[in-house]
Amino acid sequence: MHLPLDYEILRLLWWAILGVLLIGFAILQGFDLGVAILSPVVAKTDIERRILLNTTGPVWESNQVWLILGGGAVFAAWPALYAVSFSGLYLGMFLALFTFILRPVGFKFRSKRDNPTWRRNWDIALFLGGFGPALVLGLALGNVILGVPYHFTPDMEVVYTGAFYELFTPFPLLCGVLCVLVCARQGAAYLCIKTQGDVQQRASFYLGITNLSIIVLFSVLSFWALKYMDGFEVTSPLTPNGPSNPLYKTVTQSPGWMAFKAYPLLYAVPGLVLIFSLVTQFFKSLDCSGLSFISSSLSTAMLLATFGVSLFPFLLPSSTHLGHSLTVFDASSSHLTLFIMLLVTVLFLPIVLTYISWAYRVMRGPVNQEEVNQREGAY
Repeated sequence: MHLPLDYEILRLLWWAILGVLLIGFAILQGFDLGVAILSPVVAKTDIERRILLNTTGPVWESNQVWLILGGGAVFAAWPALYAVSFSGLYLGMFLALFTFILRPVGFKFRSKRDNPTWRRNWDIALFLGGFGPALVLGLALGNVILGVPYHFTPDMEVVYTGAFYELFTPFPLLCGVLCVLVCARQGAAYLCIKTQGDVQQRASFYLGITNLSIIVLFSVLSFWALKYMDGFEVTSPLTPNGPSNPLYKTVTQSPGWMAFKAYPLLYAVPGLVLIFSLVTQFFKSLDCSGLSFISSSLSTAMLLATFGVSLFPFLLPSSTHLGHSLTVFDASSSHLTLFIMLLVTVLFLPIVLTYISWAYRVMRGPVNQEEVNQREGAY
């Protein structure tokens, strides 16, 4: 059956779509998690904590759509990536999902009883529901850059040879801290738009603190990765239209990263992370909350783009059997599957974007104490 799009083009399109979904998750779910992370230091009283809950409570479910879409895209477009990730990183994924579960339960039950101990315990659960996923996802990204210890049998059965504690090495841990800071910055920028008074002032302060911390930590990690870590490189000829079998190639590790060595102009991508972070600091100093959120979101997007570009064409390198690493060109679903999925995405993604935009438009404007006390169904 002849399809109008080449297999190579479809594979690249789905790599780009996966990147867009991850960026959407990092920006929208990021501020959602960030509000929870900042709640202990931004909200000092019970009513202030309720204000924070009501800034994200009406939209957190729509933000969660990006996680579902990203997971669905990996499952359908890159089944080998899904299999390896949930085999080797199962405990980490379970920890992230467990902390995610704390959030909707906390939203529903936190304000049901006017008891300080009850509410304090749910406040801790909500904080963990923001901090836990951000840390685990950052750890996962750091370990992907280093490579994960796995290989395939001749029958394409996944064999993971690592231990859970081995995921917690210095580089991934710092990546986890960076991810927490990025989410906290998104949350602070969002709260500068959605709150007033003391809460807004504290959010603005932590926006500056987290933003400057991101500039320093991202610079350190970038220098570490580019100068002192070996990158992965395919040494056999790439077969963009070849079969989805990762065993048909050879891979080596060498100083530098394949994409940056091939295209030095790509160094502009991590540079944009720092530029947009500095722009965020500038807009923050001018109290331009909307522009601060936009520039913070652009910095977050460029950070995810740096991760994707650095690894390309790899999706998940193997640290023990280099030739078994998964790439964009040998880990995808079939040509027909990718094409059908693309048609479905073109049809339904605009619908998703439309209702998410409508929800944010309806819920626009700051949240204050009077609204929380008067609105029926407030958290």
